[in-house]
Amino acid sequence: MKNLTGWRAAGVAFIAGALAALAMPPLQWLPLAVLGVVVFVWQWDAASGPKSALWRGWAWGLGHFAVGSYWILDAFFVPPADYAFAGPPIVIGLAALLGFFPGLAGAAAKSAALRWPRLGGRHCRLLLLAIAWTATEWLRGHVFTGYPWNPLGHVWAFATPLIQSAALFGVYGLGLMSFLVLAAPAAGWRASIAALVLVGLAGFGGQMAMAPVNAAEGPLVRIVQPNTPQAEKWLPENRATQLAKLVEMSRRAGFDRLSAVVWPETAPPFIVEPGSPALKVMAAAAPPGGYLLTGAARGTGIRGDGVWNSLLVIDPTGAIVAHYDKVHLVPLGEYIPFHRQLAPVAGFIGRGSFEEGEARVTLDLPGLPSVSPVICYEVIFPAAVTGPGARPRWLLNVTNDAWFGLSSGPYQHLASARMRAVEEGLPMVRAANTGVSAIIDAYGRVLAALDMQQEGVIDHPLPVARDMTPYGRWGDWVLLVLLAAATIVLVVSSRFAKSENA
Repeated sequence: MKNLTGWRAAGVAFIAGALAALAMPPLQWLPLAVLGVVVFVWQWDAASGPKSALWRGWAWGLGHFAVGSYWILDAFFVPPADYAFAGPPIVIGLAALLGFFPGLAGAAAKSAALRWPRLGGRHCRLLLLAIAWTATEWLRGHVFTGYPWNPLGHVWAFATPLIQSAALFGVYGLGLMSFLVLAAPAAGWRASIAALVLVGLAGFGGQMAMAPVNAAEGPLVRIVQPNTPQAEKWLPENRATQLAKLVEMSRRAGFDRLSAVVWPETAPPFIVEPGSPALKVMAAAAPPGGYLLTGAARGTGIRGDGVWNSLLVIDPTGAIVAHYDKVHLVPLGEYIPFHRQLAPVAGFIGRGSFEEGEARVTLDLPGLPSVSPVICYEVIFPAAVTGPGARPRWLLNVTNDAWFGLSSGPYQHLASARMRAVEEGLPMVRAANTGVSAIIDAYGRVLAALDMQQEGVIDHPLPVARDMTPYGRWGDWVLLVLLAAATIVLVVSSRFAKSENA
């Protein structure tokens, strides 16, 4: 396998990357992550130079992201599916673009290895490649608005203790450790060192994840999961029925004991504007002395002002007492770049653009701990889920994953939400139209959930926040320190490394 060249090497890399994607939620086939990463290292080690390493790394990434993002196809086949033909090329095109990030990691590491021959030791080369991998994974989460979907650290989502180190250095830092552990078989006898790292992470995380669940005294929150099929959601003839269903579910037994009712992203199937008669109907879902927190398409009632994808806070009188407008919109899904200048393109895609929100917020609502809302896609971005100023006491994620059916997408989305809770040390309430809705505590533990395509409500006390975590305080500066430390270890190790055969 190490001696393959050209298209054969690229083909093996493609298959290895595709198999590694099956280690992500919901399958979590961890041995395939080991296989995929080890083949990535072997292929990189056998590359003759940076161009060859780039080519092989790109092929690995193409397979990895094609399988890891296949669920996007489902959105194109939601009836009436007018643009179903565009789905496959868009998914393949996205995978091809994302593939350049592992390719860049391979090329940069190979260039450094050739420039500094002292890095010839196998363990030194592996650490060098892990540093490059982590740096480019961070870049993937930031350039061109970012797409940090399925970072490598998510392979541990099946074991809550193993994700606790994200509280120290975030999911990207967890990715650095993950790469070293998964690639350990390529380092020979030094795999035992990686095993010790894994045991250490498990021990640290085990102590954290065994903390008692302390939520009994928190305000009682109800999540409503209506399970409305996406093909039916925006039909005008269904609006009254859907709104009545949301209100009925909100007012089920125990309603008077609630502090808040939470509806998913764009739950009302219409644009909500000030003074709308629908607000009086929606107000019936706000418990006495509490609030309805709902995702909604928000308009101002003024022609030309636009529409925002928002979180509205509605009190029992029907007043909108607070709102948050989504800041990080989905390219081509929620906005079309230069859509006003490129009206024909907007028409081809079949939808216009939401307006971009001004800033993330922390909402201070009497009777509730302060909260930072994140809408759908925003929850996948590390260090970008809280508002400025005082730290919130919980996070609220409203989403509509109905577009993606029973694919892996909603489960991977849930893994991102859990990781943000761990990083920030904050509990999260997650309301999803068709699932997965969940109450997540500050250690990423799912305390209650409604699975995909289930209709129902979750009543649960709001879990308490932890003390601020290192990552919550300093964000990716902690990652920078970790990468600097890894680089120092690399330099020191290289001075004592002896040449080893590949």
